[in-house]
Amino acid sequence: SLFTQDDLDPFSFNLKNFTGTYEASGPNKGTPRIYKADISYSVGADGKDEKTTIKVNEPLEIGDSKVYLVSHGYAPVVTVRDGKGKVVYRDAVPLLPLDGNVTSTGAIKVMDGYRNAKGEREQLGFQAFFLPTYVKGNELASQFPALLNPVINLEAYHGDLGVDAGIPQSVYQLNKKNLKGFKDAKGAQVRENLKPGESMKLPNGAGTVTFEKEIKEWAGFQVARQPGSGWALAGSLAAIFGLAASLFIQRRRVWVRAATGSDGVTVVEMAGLGRSESAKVPEELGDLAGILYEQAPGAPDAEDDPAESEASPDPQVVPAEGAEK
Repeated sequence: SLFTQDDLDPFSFNLKNFTGTYEASGPNKGTPRIYKADISYSVGADGKDEKTTIKVNEPLEIGDSKVYLVSHGYAPVVTVRDGKGKVVYRDAVPLLPLDGNVTSTGAIKVMDGYRNAKGEREQLGFQAFFLPTYVKGNELASQFPALLNPVINLEAYHGDLGVDAGIPQSVYQLNKKNLKGFKDAKGAQVRENLKPGESMKLPNGAGTVTFEKEIKEWAGFQVARQPGSGWALAGSLAAIFGLAASLFIQRRRVWVRAATGSDGVTVVEMAGLGRSESAKVPEELGDLAGILYEQAPGAPDAEDDPAESEASPDPQVVPAEGAEK
């Protein structure tokens, strides 16, 4: 609640390149060996551009803020042409990873699609499923996170994407409410695997979709700032030192009981209990008995005042039964 917008560190950065290499064999197959992002950044509104590299556990530090590299994925470049060969869409499509081998999914939305048989303009949508390393027979998951044999599976739709309704929607999913799937000559849903450089022809002269030979990579970053970490560290250290100091304090329990007998003699009993093993308990109990005797001294000696000695018998300090002497 004490943190405001003015406390933020002003800076900006651009991703220039991502590099990822992975273990090719062994029990750690697929584990990243190199995982880094080359960026350019500037501090403030008019700061000078500088270059640096962000790695795992090696964040970019600007003021009290840290920029961590947390994720990575692929963005294959896809080109869509209408029935006349005109390019109506060309862009890198960022896809979301589903597992450690970067099996990814996403959507391609073409606002300026094609004209159907009735002359009506329809939008195009493609559900994309991407495998960086495709192995024949396994259509559902990539076998390795690197681009060894990339394949993109596209499922084609036409109609209304719903983007003009003013309702926000995910860029990674298709709203199929007002979409219809393209059908082939056998009436099956048009779906095809494409390798880089290959194209898929859409029915009814709707055009073609090409998986270009260019595959870009994206990286995800987390900007973190923890203004309370210093206070938390100080509190933790204080607690540790306090606990350590308590280990050097010897805890004791002491009981004192004073009782006057029928003969008028007041007997003071003391007992001590150590919470840890120590040979000093009897000595400490004796010191406490001496302090108690000073605070409540006994009567004068009988030689000095025999009458007073008979009236006020001298209190005796004796240990309780079973107590440390």
